[in-house]
Amino acid sequence: MEREIVIPGQLLSENKADSGPGTYVKDGKVYSLLYGVKNAKKKISVIPFSGKYIPSARDYVIGTVIEVTPSNWIFNIGSPYDGLLHVSEYPRRVEQVMMAEYMGIGTPVLLRVKDVSSSMKVELTMRERGLRALSAGRVIEITPTKVPRIIGHGGSMVSMLKKETNCEIFVGQNGRIWIKGKDSEMDLLTEAIELIIKHSHTSGLTDRISLFLKGDEEHVSEKDETVLEEDLTEDTKDSEDESEIREDTYRKVDALLEDDD
Repeated sequence: MEREIVIPGQLLSENKADSGPGTYVKDGKVYSLLYGVKNAKKKISVIPFSGKYIPSARDYVIGTVIEVTPSNWIFNIGSPYDGLLHVSEYPRRVEQVMMAEYMGIGTPVLLRVKDVSSSMKVELTMRERGLRALSAGRVIEITPTKVPRIIGHGGSMVSMLKKETNCEIFVGQNGRIWIKGKDSEMDLLTEAIELIIKHSHTSGLTDRISLFLKGDEEHVSEKDETVLEEDLTEDTKDSEDESEIREDTYRKVDALLEDDD
């Protein structure tokens, strides 16, 4: 199927009701906000080739505390917009004078985006199962547009990574991934994630990663590395309906959080 590549400011629709993620409305018309692939299923959206993470309500993210105010923790969430966690959104009651004791500057935290206003005020929450401050493990950063590749269709890739490395894993929609396990297992998982990113534009990626995790590196190097430009990669295929990818991510991370408890 032919896919249209669009640039910022390009007219996409005369009907403002068609506006979806990656677009904006001006004078009743819909324009592209990003450089990427136009997706015309349901509402019109643009799947970016690269770029910073743009928050959406219900996204899972990993943030780092950059400031503590009398009523909010302010987080860097890998976006042009900081995230705010009000003290009332912490899992239990915290006195304002003790906020920095619970989560000080530099603390990495598993969070969910509660709401994003029209002015891009990003409200966060920790009042859901499994969301918490992190005191162990590692945080890996990848390009946010590669998150669907780490998740895999139906959660297949992240399930394989977790099973084969015996590591806990939390994939944030903002391109930050938390892993926890033995040092050797985390080293293997980190290499596997780097391999996924490096070869995300090639065919047979799941088989490639499976072979790598089983130590069959000779066959990994012999795999066909032809770039599938016409198909814009398997992850772009999966992202044709962005809402479906997000729902798949939400369900998988929900399951991962339940497993951690």
